[in-house]
Amino acid sequence: MKKNIIVITILLLSNLLSAQDLHKSFDNGEWFKFRIHYGVFTASYATLEVKEEVLNNTPVYHVVGIGKSSGFLSLFFKVEDYYETYIDKEVVKPYRFIRKINEGGYTKDIEINFDHQKKEAFVFNKKHNTKKSFSTQEKVQDMMSAFYYLRNNIDVSNLKTGDEKIINMFFDSENYKFKLKFLGREVIKTKMGKIACLKFRPYVQADRVFKEEESLTVWVSDDDNRMPVKIKADILVGSIDADLDAFKGLKHPFKIIVD
Repeated sequence: MKKNIIVITILLLSNLLSAQDLHKSFDNGEWFKFRIHYGVFTASYATLEVKEEVLNNTPVYHVVGIGKSSGFLSLFFKVEDYYETYIDKEVVKPYRFIRKINEGGYTKDIEINFDHQKKEAFVFNKKHNTKKSFSTQEKVQDMMSAFYYLRNNIDVSNLKTGDEKIINMFFDSENYKFKLKFLGREVIKTKMGKIACLKFRPYVQADRVFKEEESLTVWVSDDDNRMPVKIKADILVGSIDADLDAFKGLKHPFKIIVD
């Protein structure tokens, strides 16, 4: 399974977590912008937005993630990534997932529609004009909906360092177990001020981008928003950081630590 740093930044930054009320941490109109940088050099920007819509007569949250290279990087390695998921508003399960990317000439254009009753995923590869059906696991998520599901289904009040959460995920044409490990609590300095954060490790596959499965670390705000704050990725040619650059539409008040 191939992944890229902008995808991981958009999607794994979107995390996590409250178990008390559905959608306690997010709502219609939530929007985040991230600055992705390699040292002092800005490599790209990525955005993530939640909208209320209707899909096949069903009320859904339509989540759109976009990542594009910028500055010097765009001169020799163009990146344009576009992701969408349509998730049920009541139980946070995906109905449709779209992945359209161009990463330095590596392209994909895929649409996946889920039938949860039959436990099937219908994959339309638009680039090759092929359609295939795959069996899926119970309570399956796509790579975007998974993080909104986690955002509302882990009780952070009882989390202990080392605790893990595993969910079923379907990506492109394969089922796999996505694992998230809690590393503890930490205060992060940001352009907005100091933010109390929850620290997690999403496990990824070592591939054309990542050194090993423990290459990612994610920080989200330790408040009711579970706002993505920072991500650090160890890649084959060093490390890349992504920091929250702007936001709007939070469901709850934003909290900073005042010295």
